[in-house]
Amino acid sequence: RSYSGPETEGQLLNSFVQYFGDNLGRKVERMPLIEETVLPGDSLLTLPVVIIGNGPSGICLSYLLSGYRPYLSPEAIHPNPILHTKLEEARHLSIVDQDLEYLSEGLEGRSSNPVAVLFDTLLHPDADFGYDYPPVLHWKLEQHNYIPHIVLGKGPPGGAWHSMEGSMLTISFGDWMELPGLTFKEWAASKRRNIKSDRVMPEEIACYYKHYVKVMGLQKNFRDNVYITSVSRLYRGKDDEDRSQLNENISTQHLEMEDGQKSLTKRNWEVRGYQRATDGSHVPFCLFAENVALATGTFDSPGRLQVEGEDFPFVLHSMSDFGAAISKGKLRGKADPVLIVGAGLTAADAVLCAYNNNIPVIHVFRRRVTDTSLIFKQLPKKLYPEYHKVYHMMCTQSHTVDSNLHSAYTSFPEHNVLSFKPEMKCVLQSASGLKKILKFSVALVLIGSHPNLFFLKDQGHSIGHHSNQPITCKGNPIEIDPYTYECTKEANLFALGPLVGDNFVRFLKGGALGIARCLAIRQKKKHELIESGDGGGDGVP
Repeated sequence: RSYSGPETEGQLLNSFVQYFGDNLGRKVERMPLIEETVLPGDSLLTLPVVIIGNGPSGICLSYLLSGYRPYLSPEAIHPNPILHTKLEEARHLSIVDQDLEYLSEGLEGRSSNPVAVLFDTLLHPDADFGYDYPPVLHWKLEQHNYIPHIVLGKGPPGGAWHSMEGSMLTISFGDWMELPGLTFKEWAASKRRNIKSDRVMPEEIACYYKHYVKVMGLQKNFRDNVYITSVSRLYRGKDDEDRSQLNENISTQHLEMEDGQKSLTKRNWEVRGYQRATDGSHVPFCLFAENVALATGTFDSPGRLQVEGEDFPFVLHSMSDFGAAISKGKLRGKADPVLIVGAGLTAADAVLCAYNNNIPVIHVFRRRVTDTSLIFKQLPKKLYPEYHKVYHMMCTQSHTVDSNLHSAYTSFPEHNVLSFKPEMKCVLQSASGLKKILKFSVALVLIGSHPNLFFLKDQGHSIGHHSNQPITCKGNPIEIDPYTYECTKEANLFALGPLVGDNFVRFLKGGALGIARCLAIRQKKKHELIESGDGGGDGVP
């Protein structure tokens, strides 16, 4: 059934129960409501997997958990002879059923996660060398490999792609944005869309992702307009002394307490939240899950400078707000320039947007223009001429080249913003300590964004590479096992995509592969234990 319509609290919860009851071949009598007190002896509906986030990460994971399996195509020859030999050794097995560590050994790519590099080279062989080889995989739907799951997202399938600035081109080619089983070009042709460039607009990508969920039959797993408020262990107790034993004994649903009463183990999760109806009302729910996969991306919270005056209304933090100001004519006829802070691609997009609307720009960033870590250094000039135009201006139209501000654009490399003043002035400081005060019409701070994991204990600070620090894509991603994508510091919690450092869609698909393999192995072990009479419990198998 479709889950797109608003429902009452009872209907919402009953639809969860009905769906999972039907798919599991059992009658589920009830689901605990959010107001209820959950008692240890209650018969609870426990879902195998809850995926938080319905962007490309969540969609791809749902695709694999729905039973789609990749096999080496009969006629395929991978350009990497060593990898091809490994693939031939187990041609009869799907990639999900093979040793991912063995297959990914020795591969190199633009992701620090080996499974991400492996899956990318199977889907886009030698793409980084400029080749356009077809995938070496073909896909089969194997219903018996279906693992019941639910995907919860704030908006329609596609996640943050539905809210991105529509006038800019994607950094990646359209082919690199696609998901398994449906090429972007096939979708564009079916929709009679005229794709003029290898790079496409975010609006096209968002429509593709939404259509993908429908055409692949994944809709039954997706819930839109859902906001998560809490993800926590049902019972924390003392920490497990041997996590490996917990991971292996996956069928255990309960532990005996001293008084003989049963209690859910630390392994199970409680997921609370609400679904927003069309009338604005909130329908609360409470779900229980054996495993939770975090696929939220990093677009929740714009990066902030944390300086005085940053909360003034003329200091913006998103391209959409800047675009709205331009479209409403708020900057028309302004003599003072726009102040843009940041040296990434979003900041470059803002420079181009202002430049194309004849709005003068002051561009402030902390790095040297010769810094090899600047994103422009990694982009071929022929493929990204507009970004290299911005980079050229950053280098040649610096305030140091001419003591006067250039009419259209002036860059301030190696400068920090100290404060914003109410009279729409900004205090800058150079690397040498020299301070400058500049007048501007509006400021735009574009220094990246961070995930908002407020629904986790301590906002997820404990699961990063650097404990007790906020999770960031580059500086402090979630620490995971490189082959299963399970959090090393929290059993049965998985993460993929930007949360683990994979910003590009072409690499986040590897996370879905790693998680799907891990869960498939555990489900198989669990069924074997149940069939042998050693397993059991009240949860969903």
